[in-house]
Amino acid sequence: MSVDPPSSGRPTGPPSGPLSGPSQPPSGGGPPSEPPSGGGKEPEPRRPWWGSVPRVAIIATAVVAAVVLAVVLSRPDKGGTGASDGGTSTSTGEVFLQPAADTGPDEFTESTAEEKSSASPVTPSGATESAPQNAVRGVEGDAPGLYGGTRNVASCDVEKQITYFADAPDKQRAFASVAGIQPSDVPSYLRSLTPVQLRMDTRVTNHGYKNGAPTSYQAVLQAGTAVLVDDRGVPRVRCACGNPLSPPVAQQSAPKTTGDAWQGYKASNVVAVTPAPEPVDVFVMCEPDGEWFEREAGDTGKKDHKTKKPDKPSPSASVTTPTAPTDSTSSKPPTSQPPTSDTDTSGPTTQEPPTSDTQQPPPDSNTGSDTGSDTGGGTTEQAPAS
Repeated sequence: MSVDPPSSGRPTGPPSGPLSGPSQPPSGGGPPSEPPSGGGKEPEPRRPWWGSVPRVAIIATAVVAAVVLAVVLSRPDKGGTGASDGGTSTSTGEVFLQPAADTGPDEFTESTAEEKSSASPVTPSGATESAPQNAVRGVEGDAPGLYGGTRNVASCDVEKQITYFADAPDKQRAFASVAGIQPSDVPSYLRSLTPVQLRMDTRVTNHGYKNGAPTSYQAVLQAGTAVLVDDRGVPRVRCACGNPLSPPVAQQSAPKTTGDAWQGYKASNVVAVTPAPEPVDVFVMCEPDGEWFEREAGDTGKKDHKTKKPDKPSPSASVTTPTAPTDSTSSKPPTSQPPTSDTDTSGPTTQEPPTSDTQQPPPDSNTGSDTGSDTGGGTTEQAPAS
């Protein structure tokens, strides 16, 4: 009796000889796969993606690059040396040294400094006791000999400064925002200030102009720098660049100086000017040749007259630690400015613009700072320690 082969054409028994494929047929009922050419070797198992050395290297490099980029982008801007940022941004604890004749970074205007000779430098007396690293040697703004210049010669051309701002309304608005006044009041504000020269290396907050907005950084101005001071003796404008100035910002530790130190620079001799207890009627100033004269507040030198040498020709400094404002004696604008909510209209006062120890534009209002302590209230802020 004959038996017909199955219709599927499959063999009814196991094939003769050893198997060259898998011991189990593939699922699905299809014929076994053909062995690869080349002698019947089994294919090597595929390695996982992470087992590839080149791939691991590429991925590791990408991760490292991402981490480095994140660190760079999140790090505070260093600046302070006149690089691409103009040296206007400083991280916490940095102070930029600015020579008297140096325009500096991010200037508001061209220089309006007029006086060619420099005031004779002086070292502050007193303040020999030990102090914390973030302490400062403070000198009151009415101290005889704190400022110098030449009799009947203004150290800064105020009218030229006013003209520069009139031709640059955006800069005038930025200047006004730092000074805490209206843009239209900038001319009268500048005329209310007194042109003098520093006789000591002086710590300030300097405000530059960049990308249409004011900037801020901590600076030490060299003795001989021409500035405009308010009626409490506080520096408010640097004539070499037109930048508005405000008192220095308190810091928690000794600051790091950037820039080139000038001959005779000594961190322990740096001072910060604190507002005089009362409005100053007359500044007692010293000429380069050692003669003394008086300059009325707000005058450009036309009314200067000689005076005798003061009993204490070297201003006395006192060491204090940075504190928060305790009163409003120095936080009001001069009488030439419109009254604000904290203005005492009974007499001339000065206004202290908000300051900050980071490179952030100061707020348009007069309500303090973002990260640093304000320096109003006649308190003294920190200067570089030795």
